[in-house]
Amino acid sequence: MSRAASVNLTFAALAMVATLPGRTQGLGLITEPLIAALQLDRLEYASINFWATLIGAAFCIPFGRWMDRLGPRITLTFTLLALGATVIAMSNATSAANLWLTVTLTRGLGQSALSVLSIALVGKWFSERINFAMGVYSLLVGVGFIAAFPSVGAAVLAHGWRTAWLALGVAVLALGPLAWLLVRERPALVQQSETSAASMTLAEALRTPAFWIFALASSVFGLVYSGIALFNQSILEQRGFDASAYHQVLVVSTMLGLAANFGGGWLATRWPIQRVMGIAMALLAVAVLMLPLVRRVPELMLYAATMGIAGGVVTVVFFSVWPQVFGRTHLGRIQGFAQMMTVLASATGPVLLAQTLKSTGSYESIFYTLALVVAVLAVGCWTVALPKPALSELAAT
Repeated sequence: MSRAASVNLTFAALAMVATLPGRTQGLGLITEPLIAALQLDRLEYASINFWATLIGAAFCIPFGRWMDRLGPRITLTFTLLALGATVIAMSNATSAANLWLTVTLTRGLGQSALSVLSIALVGKWFSERINFAMGVYSLLVGVGFIAAFPSVGAAVLAHGWRTAWLALGVAVLALGPLAWLLVRERPALVQQSETSAASMTLAEALRTPAFWIFALASSVFGLVYSGIALFNQSILEQRGFDASAYHQVLVVSTMLGLAANFGGGWLATRWPIQRVMGIAMALLAVAVLMLPLVRRVPELMLYAATMGIAGGVVTVVFFSVWPQVFGRTHLGRIQGFAQMMTVLASATGPVLLAQTLKSTGSYESIFYTLALVVAVLAVGCWTVALPKPALSELAAT
């Protein structure tokens, strides 16, 4: 791996961590003090967040297109500067209208646009050993989030949400100039060689079963994960566990997820990517089916381990499958469309779980339904044929 490739890989992971203020987990760090400061109704805040997520998902498409046309250096620099400025503005929000605008922009620029640019930067740079590179990238991202979440959370507790969010905005803003200085385009000869290789346009990719199978599988994973993550403690309390069990699940699933990031990348260098995704989705189906059945701590830890491994492998495949299967020329557009689907699904997950609880008094029925859907997608991933343009790309990995 060349020095430029290593720098780009590391900066791509850093850029993904910088999406924190636009993610549900990041906003969750300031939800309670923010609601109190702006005197918002909880339902009003939930509505703001829901619509901001849906609108923000639309940012994936144009930013992916700009990545293809302008390159990663310009698009990353602009996006980081814009996201940092938005987070700073959000730290000064004084009304629901201010909050709606800034949350929408943090969702669009962070969770949507910057995520697309970060993943596509790695996909455009690595033609050989793409799965290994994405495994390393996933591991770096996981470690970065593990460090960032408690750090921001501690700052919120120590200094208040406005000061913590202001500092976070300044940190993201500072990454803009670093992107301009450090990020490099692919060498011209390599770009010309890859452009001449078989690559699909977005329209062509959308006409293949492979795109929809991988995109739907990744989206359903996002739906399941976001719903469970938001209501994890409530779900476990229904199973008879206390708050400490929630933290144990989080530790076990996170650590095994990080190991699975690397392991999934390694496995994908030896097995067809369809088989790797099929196994990951099968494990996810087992985990979702187990959750409403757990009664004892060993069963809970087995669920946490299965969920963590499945999530780690699905993440790596989602990061690496698009350049392998559809080429790199239009990667930003293709990646952007797939990312938009996952964002929309992630916004839907908590709503489905909350509605199920409201209607039935329990989460169980939605888990059985989701387990069936995931199992069907596991079979689809295992059996789907890759489009012919993928063959030249896969031969190089």
